[in-house]
Amino acid sequence: MIKYTYLLIDLLSVLVPLLVSFHPRSGLYKYWYALLPAIVITSLCYVIWDSCFTHLGIWGFNKTYLTGIYIGNLPLEEIFFFICIPYSCVFTFDCLTRVIKPTILKGALVFINYGLVTGLIILAGIFHKQYYTGSAFVLMAVLIILVHYKKVSWLGQFYVVYAILLIPFLIVNGLLTGTGLSAPVVWYNPEHIMGPRILTIPVEDVFYGMGLVLINTWLYQWLRNLSKA
Repeated sequence: MIKYTYLLIDLLSVLVPLLVSFHPRSGLYKYWYALLPAIVITSLCYVIWDSCFTHLGIWGFNKTYLTGIYIGNLPLEEIFFFICIPYSCVFTFDCLTRVIKPTILKGALVFINYGLVTGLIILAGIFHKQYYTGSAFVLMAVLIILVHYKKVSWLGQFYVVYAILLIPFLIVNGLLTGTGLSAPVVWYNPEHIMGPRILTIPVEDVFYGMGLVLINTWLYQWLRNLSKA
């Protein structure tokens, strides 16, 4: 049973959002034409990144918690991660933005964007030899610059929703990095991370995940709006 640990984490993360997607008050299934391409495009990019870093030994996977099915050098469960987690996060975004107004954080949005970009670039520069830190922080800084430049109407909502998503994030990523387990499902080379952790989660994971969710959300919103044109 233990070899299904990572697979179960993936499936349990998406089970409720997937089922509720068919509820009339959600109806997310009606927008799969936008969501599924967004997930496929984003996951392909992240899988390439993931595969390269796995090859370089920047992170890896504990075979004890895996089914043993691989695609290239990545376990099947890792591929599923880039499908299940974005689906659940975009589902949450879709639900919460019905009650969270687009104007939220309006007065502070510029300061949040500039503050995040400045902080991320400085840290990426300081820790440029730590490949995970540098790449995750630079990517997130670039994404914030792009969405700020494009003046997307939902960015304030995204920040609030992602802050809420940090609660399940701590549970899922905590399990994957070893919280409550005898060993981590996913391990990190200490030479390529800053060092500070939230429980067992490298701080970098917060921004790695943020980038993953932001790209999926952006593509999802863009494809939905495109269909209305």
